[in-house]
Amino acid sequence: MFITLLVLGVVVGSVYVYRQVVVKGKQCTSKAKLNGRTVIVTGSNTGIGKTTAIDLAKRGARVILACRSRQRGEAALADVKRESGSSQVVFMQLDLGNLKSVRSFAENYLRSETRLDILINNAGLYMQGRTEDGFGMMFGINHVGHFLLTNLLLERLKACQPSRVVNVSSMAHNFGKIDFECLTQHKALGLGTSFSEVLRVYSDSKLCNVLFTHELAKRLQGTKVTCYSLHPGAINSELARNTSSLLHILLKPITTFFFKNTVQGCQTTLHCALQEGIEPLSGRYFSNCTVRDVYSKAKDDAAAKKLWELTERMCGLA
Repeated sequence: MFITLLVLGVVVGSVYVYRQVVVKGKQCTSKAKLNGRTVIVTGSNTGIGKTTAIDLAKRGARVILACRSRQRGEAALADVKRESGSSQVVFMQLDLGNLKSVRSFAENYLRSETRLDILINNAGLYMQGRTEDGFGMMFGINHVGHFLLTNLLLERLKACQPSRVVNVSSMAHNFGKIDFECLTQHKALGLGTSFSEVLRVYSDSKLCNVLFTHELAKRLQGTKVTCYSLHPGAINSELARNTSSLLHILLKPITTFFFKNTVQGCQTTLHCALQEGIEPLSGRYFSNCTVRDVYSKAKDDAAAKKLWELTERMCGLA
């Protein structure tokens, strides 16, 4: 009986420590006010994007909710305004899986808004398929759409410097690999549809985010525009909404108890967007509000440059 109670105590204690250290994690400590500043948050109708938008609006920023679905975006607009107490929140339609939509968004934005101080590329997708332009879904939305958006808005960011670009990636990038032959031939990171193959493609797309940030920082040297990529943590959000119902049921106890909620999950995004003094760390990768070292493949200069140039051609910038 004593041994059983001891083991139970150790298990409960370990779970408590895990929840306090890993699940709860660090918080963004910046007290920055953003009155007069403008921020774009993609995919801000749900999850950590929406929670990020609420925090930034509370700080006084003009926040642009850049979302694909008008219905969900306008519902989120009402929520963000109500929860932040701010009227300086705007919905603008953006479909990252359609390059025409990305260009239209950028044109409308540059015509209607005078500032851009922070661009948060938060939107992400976990599913196979093809975008409107024929790209693999996760390559097209998680990487290409954000690549084009960032480049189209770069001059406005420079005009408002010091400014920042924040790319939400994932620790899954550690398991990724860029298959340039597959990209060139099929405009996709991978073609498989099994669970392991889809997870691998998602990891590949997250590696693209980190390499994009690495190369972007090099190209921004000499300016006061800085950029960061990050792992937000394992989030109990809608990222996996396109997976099977059975998987949802099986994962529910795990995601509820062991994953971060959206407030906990947006802290590293806020840290990268707001924290004073991290400008010398432009191009670096953060997790739990702390800069982290990455594997050599995630800071490979040649691979980052090759991915940039290939993406430029694919989205018509080259």
